[in-house]
Amino acid sequence: MSSLSTDNNLVHAFQTNWVSLLVSLVVVGLLVWLARRRVGFGYRVLIALGIGLIVGVSLNALELDATSIGTIGSIYVNLIKMLVIPLVAVLVISSISSISSLGQLRKIGTKTILLFIGTTGVAALIGLLVALAFNPGAGIAQETPEGYESRTIPTFSEVILNLVPSNPIGDMADGKVVPVLIFAIFLAVAIVQLGSRKPEAAEPVRQVVESFKQVMNQVTKYIIRLTPYGVYALIGSMAARYGFDTLKPLISLILATYVALLLHFILTFGSLVTFWAKLNPFKFLRKIYPTIAVAFTTRSSYATLPVNLEVITKRLRVSPRIASFVAPLGATMNMNGCGGVWPAVVAVFVAEVYGVPLGISDYILIVLVSTISSIGVAGVPGPASISTTVVLTALGLPLEGLGLVLAIDAVVDMGRTAVNATGTTVSSLLVAVSEDEFDRESYNRDEEEELELSRA
Repeated sequence: MSSLSTDNNLVHAFQTNWVSLLVSLVVVGLLVWLARRRVGFGYRVLIALGIGLIVGVSLNALELDATSIGTIGSIYVNLIKMLVIPLVAVLVISSISSISSLGQLRKIGTKTILLFIGTTGVAALIGLLVALAFNPGAGIAQETPEGYESRTIPTFSEVILNLVPSNPIGDMADGKVVPVLIFAIFLAVAIVQLGSRKPEAAEPVRQVVESFKQVMNQVTKYIIRLTPYGVYALIGSMAARYGFDTLKPLISLILATYVALLLHFILTFGSLVTFWAKLNPFKFLRKIYPTIAVAFTTRSSYATLPVNLEVITKRLRVSPRIASFVAPLGATMNMNGCGGVWPAVVAVFVAEVYGVPLGISDYILIVLVSTISSIGVAGVPGPASISTTVVLTALGLPLEGLGLVLAIDAVVDMGRTAVNATGTTVSSLLVAVSEDEFDRESYNRDEEEELELSRA
């Protein structure tokens, strides 16, 4: 009976998805052909994004099932998630254990975290100003979607306890990145201290870590070569699910969010790259395009981490030691988009929808709480929702207002994640410049190693 049921399910799946399956086979064939023609990774991702958008909107308009496309995208995301825990752990241990002294480690760590906090604060300020200019809540009815449940804000003690590893193996199995990150830092610091006193005891551990890092790098290369196919499926399934009609009532909020994200990208990141790193921002943008494209389509800083590491070291010419320290930390803590821009925009939106007036003190509170909460929710699932909930609670605004923006969360999350990942890339560059671990001559000569993404 179970075999017959399985057969019927397969037949039904094919009957309802044959159009999307056929189209997907054609698209995959095209992307494979482009890869064999040595078309660059960035161009293939852009082509996949465009095709996915067209296919998704078409399937939505024709009311055809796109489940098969979503399944392809989910497979890609799961493969990326498979990499995150072991990759983060080995990179953090390797990068910290390569630092000669704890004093140097404190200096690099302090610079990194201050950059994350500072840029997130600026992002919140830009989000607030843009939201006030756009007034995105004007004319929106006070209705919440069916089935909406308010997110619970973790208490301070719960946040702290969730960050501290109690069982590293269990934390790895549960996919808890921050406890694993902290455990890896403990191991790495121990290797540094032990190595200064008993080099012969620490060296075998260093060699095991370096060997495992090379193995993980090879596994990572296999997975990230699938990125164009994953991008097509993720964009296609999202466009097929939402179409254009769902987004119309909230178009002003979407525009306000993307304008704020774009301004932060240009003004904040552009200024830091131009005046601090003293680089041409357009050249910098061209070099980091793969990171932006993958972050935009996967909507995951962790999924972008393998690509970002390659871009930082091979295209920006930042030392692997700095990249391996800043990038994994940024994937967890750097929330310019999710914790800076988004909570500020939503706070103004919700206040307008519910007719709650905001004053100067409220605006200051929005920026401060957004900045602080972005660090406090590091590692918490759904950091954008939690950060926004914290801000709304601090202002005394109805938490039901968060339900009004659920329909567009996936749409704006693409831009939020792209800004998050770019912030990590910029921070890696700035820390490297300050530590004299940026090869400016190679960068200026465009000496770029081939990314392990160039082959299908």
